[in-house]
Amino acid sequence: MAAIASSELITNDGGSVFHLHLRPGEIAEKIVLVGDPGRVKMIADRFDRVEQRQANREFHAITGTYRGQRLSVLSTGIGTDNIDIVVNELDALVNIDLVTRRPRAEKQTLELVRIGTSGAIQPHVPLGAFILTGTSIGLDGVLRYYKGHERVRDIEMEAAFTEQCRWPLDLARPYAVHSSPSLVERLYVEGITTKGVTLTASGFYGPQGRALRLPLQEEDINDRIARFSHRGARVLNYEMESAAIAGLSALLGHRAATICLAIANRATGEALPDYKSRMEQLIAHTLDQFTRQTKTLSS
Repeated sequence: MAAIASSELITNDGGSVFHLHLRPGEIAEKIVLVGDPGRVKMIADRFDRVEQRQANREFHAITGTYRGQRLSVLSTGIGTDNIDIVVNELDALVNIDLVTRRPRAEKQTLELVRIGTSGAIQPHVPLGAFILTGTSIGLDGVLRYYKGHERVRDIEMEAAFTEQCRWPLDLARPYAVHSSPSLVERLYVEGITTKGVTLTASGFYGPQGRALRLPLQEEDINDRIARFSHRGARVLNYEMESAAIAGLSALLGHRAATICLAIANRATGEALPDYKSRMEQLIAHTLDQFTRQTKTLSS
């Protein structure tokens, strides 16, 4: 394969990837993704030791060990546009020789778990719930820019969602992707986590059915989404990253999942203003489950 042009794979002086400012070897195989750079320290404070820190723009990374296992935590900022950067550059760090600019013959598999916040859309989901994403429905369009996206999409679920929600033709076409089954199995604990479908929106206000001064084109869209059901699965929450993480990871051969804290409920109009202590509990749960050893090796 020909070398990847410098314009397509930009690196910095010292050999780091363009946005993340990380070099090969500076990330672990297990990576926790968070949106807020401030949450990186909150997680790394639980590490046994820290070996590497790096920061550029909204991308802050710390690598160390947690209970003896090497682990990285990286902030992505908000939105699937940033996820496109993060997942591609993480993959480049392990699967492309940055000197020769050629893909490595033997590929390495990363495990990515996003810890985030979200808004529930079902009235029965309580504030403070840990919502584990079994499937993401992306309303952003990022995955469709990549060849082979149909291999990782649940086309049957997409069709059901589009029909049941009477999805407008002038909006981005929804795509459905499943989280890594092995990660979902590892993160799920009955009575602690709630598993369902997560919507990944391309914005916080209009794209999630919020109206301040601008009226919405589809005023009842959240009601239609809340009624959606496919093979027993219901949409539980909105956030802004999970579909791109799951879809791009699956295309590149990595494993990914998302678990979010419900800090608002759109159906009841309630919000959880001070959620730091509950986020600490979610972080503890996720780190313990993410790093525990399992016999499951399938993606």
